[in-house]
Amino acid sequence: MTSFFSFLINNKEMVWKALGEHVLISLVAVLLGLAVALPSGILLTRNKKAASIVLGIFGVVNTIPSLVLLGVAMIVLGLGFVPAVAVLFLYSLLPIMRNTYTGINSINPQYIKTALGMGMNRRQLLLNVQLPLALPAIITGIRLSGIYIISWATLSAFIGAGGLGDLIWSGLQAYNYDMIFAGALPATLLALLVSFLLTAAENKAIQFTQGRRGVKT
Repeated sequence: MTSFFSFLINNKEMVWKALGEHVLISLVAVLLGLAVALPSGILLTRNKKAASIVLGIFGVVNTIPSLVLLGVAMIVLGLGFVPAVAVLFLYSLLPIMRNTYTGINSINPQYIKTALGMGMNRRQLLLNVQLPLALPAIITGIRLSGIYIISWATLSAFIGAGGLGDLIWSGLQAYNYDMIFAGALPATLLALLVSFLLTAAENKAIQFTQGRRGVKT
């Protein structure tokens, strides 16, 4: 343990650099996934047949080993940040898209009828009723996506994207356990931190939606 802390102190710049790269890769991938998956999930609620096909396709994509997709991305896009983000972006889509779709479809139809009876159009219905009530499910999807991406981002080191995976794989090659832990421990703590923060946000969203249901009923 003493040697591990000595390694961190002596190589703090390298560890911080790897952590920063890891956060950047993960954050960009999840934000891009959110920008695509959220509106896609909303659109899929309007066509159940298309939803079954699209969610099935992305379900298959998520079963493909990440190293396989990283290899394909490396051939098509080369090495570095862009192919790593492209692959992680694909993996980020399903949890957010599926939870958005499920969250909206799980809303009590009575709320929809009441909103339509009040004269709301489709846009008002979405913004004022469906998205607020589906928010806990959507945040759950973002949380799952974030945890997955932080974990899988360690493999980005194989295609030169950097991140904490660099420390892990370099440590494995050199049989340097301190370097392995210097990469694995921050990645684990980062995933736990994201899970904690988004779980707290999810609980707040549940309280919020319960309040809205109370007002509506």
